[in-house]
Amino acid sequence: MSDMRGIDTPVRQRRRRVFREVANLAWHSQNLKDDMEALPYKIVDYEEPKYWESVYRDRAIIRERIRLAMGMSLRPENREHPGHLTEGLEESNIDEKYYEPPLMQVIPSACNACPENKYEVTSSCMGCVAHPCQEVCPKDAITFVNGKSVIDQEKCIKCGKCKAVCPYDAICHKERPCKAACGVNAIGSDSYGRAAIDNDICVSCGMCMVSCPFGAIADKSQIFQLIRAMQSGREIVAQVAPAFVGQFGPKVTPDVFKTALKELGFAEVYETAIGADMGCMAEAEHYVNEVATGNQEFALTSCCPSWSVMAKHFFPETIDKISNELTPMVATARVIKKERPNASVVFIGPCASKKLEASRRTVRSDVDFVITFEELTGMFEAKGILINEIKAMDEMRDATAAGRGYGVAGGVADAIEKCVREYYPGTEVKVEHAEGLADCRKVLALAKAGRMKGCLIEGMACPGGCIAGAGTNIAIPQAAKEVAKFKQTASRTVPEEGVGQSTVL
Repeated sequence: MSDMRGIDTPVRQRRRRVFREVANLAWHSQNLKDDMEALPYKIVDYEEPKYWESVYRDRAIIRERIRLAMGMSLRPENREHPGHLTEGLEESNIDEKYYEPPLMQVIPSACNACPENKYEVTSSCMGCVAHPCQEVCPKDAITFVNGKSVIDQEKCIKCGKCKAVCPYDAICHKERPCKAACGVNAIGSDSYGRAAIDNDICVSCGMCMVSCPFGAIADKSQIFQLIRAMQSGREIVAQVAPAFVGQFGPKVTPDVFKTALKELGFAEVYETAIGADMGCMAEAEHYVNEVATGNQEFALTSCCPSWSVMAKHFFPETIDKISNELTPMVATARVIKKERPNASVVFIGPCASKKLEASRRTVRSDVDFVITFEELTGMFEAKGILINEIKAMDEMRDATAAGRGYGVAGGVADAIEKCVREYYPGTEVKVEHAEGLADCRKVLALAKAGRMKGCLIEGMACPGGCIAGAGTNIAIPQAAKEVAKFKQTASRTVPEEGVGQSTVL
């Protein structure tokens, strides 16, 4: 799967422009309905088409992006009159609004209807005498026309043998990028051949969204409602996921980032790694008492909501093995609400599926808003905050290296293992980690078959972990280096004893 994170593509630029303009509406608009109606013309302010065959299609796509960015749903295409851009605006022009599924949505007018799975001979074919492609094809689907190979798509069974043996790499495999990126096979086609998401299977990881080179898949945002909450005068407190380091440019240190968030309007900033510290201590205790003793066959981490939902969907027999500990987001939110009972809590992270986790009825009272690093960038830009030029006036000194490590694949299992070795010396620890939902499914299949006995299994829906989440800004290897540096600045390697005693649901 190709990864475009870290490349400033036109798709990314337009996503961010929409976030910036929607944040700008919330902060500055005096006539919201009219300004929202004018926005597609402000963004697509050219007459010669740049990306599509016409500016009208361009504006139609932007209109749907604006609706999603304001927390609204797409307008139905199958109605004769799909409604105005501002239809449903009153329900969104509020200071408290939870995400309503489906979170991930295909914008039909933006979908290219890519082939789902197809092998094609390219112009690189040399018409060689050996023609190994023809020899290995089990269905006689390859013939020679004017000296070049041609594949009969009716006969082709998509086995890929021809591609594997071609000495000129002249056969390409075309597949829909969003479908290839989906580890739970939730993407099919509608009657027009466009991508369609099966919401009963989708776990909202967002890998389809970051893989679509047409920007045809988008998720809903709460930035508009968050700004309304900031304008209400209520106390708004941010908690930031450890993957934030490096996401806003090389000059933006953790201390600078904390100061920038306060300048944006947050009353205080906490590290979500505090909740991770609490969780890894509690999970270490559970591993020692239950898994290492053989009372429980294996244990699954719970901090990645897409992994947990996927396990429940596809491997329901593992539900009792999923940790009962609060996720770091919820545990940190409860710490904040205990210290600041009147505050509204905003989780700022890399993750799309955290938006749905916060919408669960058991979590709603703890986490009020979830926004991604990408959405936050739009908010900074709309407010005119040049984050690179801010001088640090605060310190980010809350969490240990163990908690901060949760941002990278393998970090959760590593943190729990370190806690076990520190506080339960002599206990043998077996850890496994899987990243990407396809690999997560393989590991769970092995666990179901009894081949993961005594293991603590960490699952991360995004290949690379949270640093590869759908709402991140930078390339994954660069993000991994930044988190490693951030871990080194922590004053402690693991949490103190007794930290995680009260985090169970």
